[in-house]
Amino acid sequence: MQFRLAILTLLIICSSPVALLAVETKDIKYTFKNADPVTFSHEVHLKKYSNNCKICHNAIFNLKERRHFTMAEMEKTKSCGACHTGVKAFSVADEKSCTSCHKGKPRNIEYKVKGAGETVFSHSSHLAKVNNQCRTCHNGKVITGKDGRVTMEQMEKGKTCGACHNGKKAFTVAGNCGNCHKGMKPREITFKSKGVSEALFSHKFHTEAFSCKDCHTRLFPFKAGAKHFSMGEMEKGKSCGACHNGKEAFTVAGECNKCHKGYKPGVITFKTEAGPAKFSHQFHLDMYKCADCHTKLFAYQAGAKHFSMGDMENGKSCGSCHNSKDAFSVAGDCGKCHEM
Repeated sequence: MQFRLAILTLLIICSSPVALLAVETKDIKYTFKNADPVTFSHEVHLKKYSNNCKICHNAIFNLKERRHFTMAEMEKTKSCGACHTGVKAFSVADEKSCTSCHKGKPRNIEYKVKGAGETVFSHSSHLAKVNNQCRTCHNGKVITGKDGRVTMEQMEKGKTCGACHNGKKAFTVAGNCGNCHKGMKPREITFKSKGVSEALFSHKFHTEAFSCKDCHTRLFPFKAGAKHFSMGEMEKGKSCGACHNGKEAFTVAGECNKCHKGYKPGVITFKTEAGPAKFSHQFHLDMYKCADCHTKLFAYQAGAKHFSMGDMENGKSCGSCHNSKDAFSVAGDCGKCHEM
């Protein structure tokens, strides 16, 4: 009985390393979202190095700090690139060797862009144009494997797709939106402003006369929440004012209701020590246009600088017109404005 127990114990001890080896040396699959997995064979590599695990562990692969390396890092001798340099084994930087690890055909990549529909990148059509040379893009510069999504503005500066789609090698990303964003219909944009009716920007109306590249991204970045410009800034050529300057299109310096439909500016009350003074937009608009005062005299914003009566008598603010020539003078008849 004791003899049988000893034999059984010996068999367990002898078989354990084999079982452990089987577990430790199984194939490892590295999965990718848009491509077939890459399989690393322990069996193949252990045969090459006489079952010496220490060649890689932990000299190259630290089992306590598992992470994936990019191809760019491998080309700098990280991970598989420590041996696959073209000396000990084929190089990870060798164009012809890509399929040694990456089996199968690369798949199409779908990018979902809010407000701009879905964009599909076709590996097959692009590979056909570059003679199946993956490194045309996957070269550590165009596609690095570690960069996140880039904006259209970044593409226009040569990032990712923009490295080739620059109007020279291929159609430019600065326009031609429908080439990638199939069936895209840019929506109408509503700008809400405090104290004034909302302004509606119609993409449909503007794209009948202009192309996307006329505005994007020279004037407007392709993103929600971008900076809003004041009417004063627009009058200086910013934002809509780049075209709405009185030459290419009606000027932003007046004719407010062309954008702000149904807008009726209200009465403004100025609280002063001499009693409240009320300014009636309706009364003044019977004789003047918005452009006569905005933004030459008054900025389109709450909390703008208030001028003293002394300033007005010197031609500032209301005193620009209320000078006893164009209208009654601010230097007298206080009761006309102040409810005293």
